[in-house]
Amino acid sequence: MVNFGSPRQSLNKAFLKVNPVGNEVNHFVQNLLALLGNIQESENEEFHKNLISDFLKKSYYDSRYFINTKARYDLVIHTGKDSSSAVGVILELKSPINKTEMPKPEQL
Repeated sequence: MVNFGSPRQSLNKAFLKVNPVGNEVNHFVQNLLALLGNIQESENEEFHKNLISDFLKKSYYDSRYFINTKARYDLVIHTGKDSSSAVGVILELKSPINKTEMPKPEQL
């Protein structure tokens, strides 16, 4: 079985030294609450992919990084402001009702 640490243990120590700015935290919380409020278990993966994309763009990434699908990847965050920049993050998304494809800690 995989032993998962706390977020504090998992983060690079350099990140622990960065203090979030109050209004950025409030903005993030508002966007997160909006995301959670819009989740609909009866909707498909595409619906939720758009919710996640909007959340990421509104919360932090929109002015710095390009977010979209790429090839067969559900959602990617590029390392630059346009689609020609390298892919830095790949997100695989599932509908909340799709329990069979959801990863479990012991399957990671």
